[in-house]
Amino acid sequence: MVEEKHKDLCPEVVEACSLVDLKIQVPQDLYIAYQRCSWIIVNETGAKPLEVMQEMVRDFLVKHGC
Repeated sequence: MVEEKHKDLCPEVVEACSLVDLKIQVPQDLYIAYQRCSWIIVNETGAKPLEVMQEMVRDFLVKHGC
C-alpha cells in the first residue's frame, strides 16, 4: 500500500524513496567482477541497473536460506 505522503508520485519514485544503501567490502577483483557482470546483464537484457542489484541480493539471500 502506498503511503499517504507518496500518493501523487509515480511508482518508480515511490520505490526509490523506500531504498536504503547496502555497503559491503570486498577485494578489488570481486568488485571489478561485479561491475563487469552487472554491466553485461544490463546491456544484454535491458534491465535497469537497480533491478540487477536487487536480483543479485535476492539471489544471495535465497541461496543462503535467508
